[in-house]
Amino acid sequence: MAEIRPFQCIRPAEGKAARVAALPYDVYNRREAKEAVEKNEDSFLKIDRAETQFDDSVNIYDDRVYQKAHDILWDMVEKGDFIREEKPCYYIYELTMAGRVQTGLVACASIDDYENGIIKKHENTRAEKETDRIRHVDACNAQTGPIFLAYRANEVIRDIVARTKEQDALYDFTSEDKIRHRVFRMENASDIADIRESFGGIGEIYIADGHHRAASAVKVGHMRREQNPAYTGEEEFNYFLSVLFPDEELMIMDYNRVVKDLNKATPEAFLEKVRHIFEVSKLTEAKKPQLKGDISMYLAGKWYMLSIQEADKNDDPVEGLDVSLLQELLLRPVLGIADPKTDARIDFVGGIRGLSELERRVNDDCAVAFAMYPTSIGELFAVADAGRLMPPKSTWFEPKLRSGLFIHEI
Repeated sequence: MAEIRPFQCIRPAEGKAARVAALPYDVYNRREAKEAVEKNEDSFLKIDRAETQFDDSVNIYDDRVYQKAHDILWDMVEKGDFIREEKPCYYIYELTMAGRVQTGLVACASIDDYENGIIKKHENTRAEKETDRIRHVDACNAQTGPIFLAYRANEVIRDIVARTKEQDALYDFTSEDKIRHRVFRMENASDIADIRESFGGIGEIYIADGHHRAASAVKVGHMRREQNPAYTGEEEFNYFLSVLFPDEELMIMDYNRVVKDLNKATPEAFLEKVRHIFEVSKLTEAKKPQLKGDISMYLAGKWYMLSIQEADKNDDPVEGLDVSLLQELLLRPVLGIADPKTDARIDFVGGIRGLSELERRVNDDCAVAFAMYPTSIGELFAVADAGRLMPPKSTWFEPKLRSGLFIHEI
């Protein structure tokens, strides 16, 4: 039974949301983050990536960076750039990308549900990335970036969300990447009660994106429990900021691979090896795969379609993923990439960048590119339900949730 509860949100004051809202902290490198803040001094990146306030001689993990994040956040609250709601509420967060709408419920999820497996993960986390967000949350005394959760669609929740969206929006703006963002507040007590009860009947919730933020929030919660032995479980540090979306509205994009060399083979010799593994057909133009089991390959200026042979297909929730089959059939035995998490010869390109980016990489610094058919939300659920983990870089969710629209003080 999932506990998804309303919270007393800190959010941008009227007229501030569009300039404050920022893409997640981890989609930027240091230079890109600094440029974004220089371009827009109101960007929430100055809090999520407070090293932007220092010159490059200051390490991004310096104690001063986390203290600066705290100081900027609470100075903005004090000045009225952010407001604190008077009572706990749910919020509805609607994102529209290229005409496709997805609508999430902004709420707080339980760290205990994360640990007892009601909230399921499908990726491992890296210790250094966890430590960074642990220090950020602890120093700010707040969770500033929501975790992207998914659940199997529920009719009661769907109806309440639709009814809430009939009222006037708190925020309505279009970001630079052409995504429209609308936010609504749910205040009706009976609707809030029905939402809580409905989630109480949902057995599984899934982390779609934000594994490091979730793990960090949980660890900060345990730190606070140790510091407060008389805790009741009701304190805000027992919960983490989330946006929950029904599975029927979500789209996973392809997450593609580029490899820097052909493991000492010529393009002709490599292609011959590929023909022994896949059914291969030459394409007259760049084309994304249209079916599970198909992979587009760009090699030596030409596109090919690779089809996984029936004998190699697998019903296992992890081993049967296209990204797993590519790894085990080709990347490992032919290109010598034993561990894609650590091998510097492989890189990953989000599908949002398009096939032209794969062509650019091969023409620039790589030897071959593979465009994948997207992993489905059903496949993600199956992996998590089996208590398994996906290979690295299996899913790319769009559109990205913005940070700074909702802050959860702990």
